[in-house]
Amino acid sequence: MARRHGFDPKLTDAFEDWDTIDDNKRVGQIFNAMDWFLGVVGVVTLALGAIGIINIMLVSVTERTREIGLRKALGATHRAVLTQFFVEGAFLTALSGGIGLAVTTALVAVLAALPAPEGFDTPRIVPASAVIAILSLAVAGIAAGLYPARQAALMPPVEALRQE
Repeated sequence: MARRHGFDPKLTDAFEDWDTIDDNKRVGQIFNAMDWFLGVVGVVTLALGAIGIINIMLVSVTERTREIGLRKALGATHRAVLTQFFVEGAFLTALSGGIGLAVTTALVAVLAALPAPEGFDTPRIVPASAVIAILSLAVAGIAAGLYPARQAALMPPVEALRQE
């Protein structure tokens, strides 16, 4: 073969073979790296969303300090105040998660309606991934709602009524 095609048979670079197994492994490694990268992006996004919810709820507690003081002065328990703000945080999380899921579903439906390029599948929502995302959002929302709710519940009624 070397004589027919005019190359030195001792040179290892003279002939390039195509190994589909190596190519498959390489593509698998690329996809694994992309999965890890997108997973890290998702975790960072969840953390930033939780920080946003904490900030919104802390502002809500600050703006409603007199209401909290009045409720506690009239006999509201720590649990009642904690529940009130916790439910608000959970509602914000559920609402934002629902909006995100609806927008994503609509975007995937629009992309699926377009003709797919050769060699690519149409995009779809994987139910297991959607459930994991919703559960992760729920955990982040619960964690983000607990701190401001605790701050509101531990507020002394006299101090809360004194603030403007």
